[in-house]
Amino acid sequence: MATKKQTSAARRNIKKAAAGAKEKRSIAHMSPAKRSALGRQGAAVAARKRRGARGPKTRAELYEEAKRRNIPGRSKMGRAELERALSK
Repeated sequence: MATKKQTSAARRNIKKAAAGAKEKRSIAHMSPAKRSALGRQGAAVAARKRRGARGPKTRAELYEEAKRRNIPGRSKMGRAELERALSK
């Protein structure tokens, strides 16, 4: 059984965590230009997936492919480097 002190500390921690999550809201705090660029990128990825295209992929998609192929140093690579490593 938890003591009153432990219970109040846990309650305080939960309130702090909830307040921090509510305050962060990272997308809401982005500039309008950055937000619309993010939306365009997401729309392009969705369209590419619908078409089944094999064209340019996002860094995240390339990273997942490199992870499957177990390419060393993939976490430090950029998009272009991942493309080169995967093409070998």
